[in-house]
Amino acid sequence: MTPPAAPLRRKLIAGGCTLLLLPLVPGLARAATIVAVRTWPADEYTRVTLEMDTELKAEHFTLDNPHRLVVDIEGVQLSTAINDLVSKIRPNDPYISAVRVGQNRPNVVRLVFDLKQDVAPQVFTLKPIGEYKYRLVLDLYPKIAQDPLMALLKDTENDPLAGILESLAQGGPSEAPIPSVEGQKLPPTARKPPEGAPPPPPRTAPGLRPGRPILVALDPGHGGEDPGAIGKRGTREKDIVLQIAMRLKKLIDAQPGMRAYLTRDRDYFVPLNVRVQKARRVQADLFISIHADAWIKPTARGSSVWALSQHGATSSAARWLAKKENDADLIGGVNLGAHNAQVAKVLLDLSTGAQINDSIRVGTQVLKEIGKINKLHKNRIERAGFAVLKAPDIPSILIETAFISNPQEEQLLRTPAHQQRIAHAVLSGIQDYFSAHPALARRS
Repeated sequence: MTPPAAPLRRKLIAGGCTLLLLPLVPGLARAATIVAVRTWPADEYTRVTLEMDTELKAEHFTLDNPHRLVVDIEGVQLSTAINDLVSKIRPNDPYISAVRVGQNRPNVVRLVFDLKQDVAPQVFTLKPIGEYKYRLVLDLYPKIAQDPLMALLKDTENDPLAGILESLAQGGPSEAPIPSVEGQKLPPTARKPPEGAPPPPPRTAPGLRPGRPILVALDPGHGGEDPGAIGKRGTREKDIVLQIAMRLKKLIDAQPGMRAYLTRDRDYFVPLNVRVQKARRVQADLFISIHADAWIKPTARGSSVWALSQHGATSSAARWLAKKENDADLIGGVNLGAHNAQVAKVLLDLSTGAQINDSIRVGTQVLKEIGKINKLHKNRIERAGFAVLKAPDIPSILIETAFISNPQEEQLLRTPAHQQRIAHAVLSGIQDYFSAHPALARRS
């Protein structure tokens, strides 16, 4: 490729990837094999993943006029798998219009992404985990970060409560910055705290605001590279919980004075701390993470509801489950080098006793309602150290809707009718909670 003209801006960025030296055969070096190429387009960012049998070195830079991202991958030759990337770019991708693939020089493949807008690219590698081999990850974020509050407003354009939500957006908490990555700017409505500033104290609950809708953050677990648990029939947890969450959102939005916000609305990966921050940014009154359990024995069955524990899990099985869910970041793929300290602090033990008590209250109501439509795994709220439940100022629960590893429950989870029953049960539990404790989850 001919170098761009001098006026064009060229931003060289280190790929942040390491090179694993390949064993050499005299006169011959084995080229790495690309085993799979996947794309995950979403409004928040588009992810491109190249899975390979060897860790590689990659360098990238961006070009302007028009916007392009260039990625050079060393130690690989052109192959059918990498050429398949061209056909995987979808017309509705928010960031990529097309991609070109070529052998730039011996042992170096060049990818050129034609972009629809300026991006803040993140390029990093992931070690093998689970079913995955080495992965080279290209995350294309918009230059200006998206604000969850603005997404919520867009979702309620013709809503009679839109004005109230707009006031909420304008007075959004400066202590809950929008998750951002290197090279990305925050939107004007999100004022970033000074570098090194201590985490803010949790907001207190009492203080009802007339007319302000109850906002419920719904968090469908897993997504993108992370399928979650997989049933015997190939049912993926990430798909089922998104379907249930979308059904529940419709039910909540139909209630007077209630609105729901989804931490993800399609199949893409959201890191655990970002899920928490999104809920804080929209000042949610309640956070519900939706999952489908799995166990090594197919006989395990039943629904369960979980609250955070700061002092250890209620059982060894609870510790195992919490670790499995907390490992979602490793499977989904987080660029550890891009985590800033302020964001990471959200996942420390900041949760208050009041938040946990409120979580147990709402969890108890939800568990009671779910018990009317499905067998319960345990007849009480269980506790464990789930990272996604650590918002210090929002009552937060995690629902394991059923065991996807149980053939009978997997079949139920696949049916729209049962998904709707679960959504109705959760809504009933939410309504019972707010009817009994209307001020507990309000922000003053």
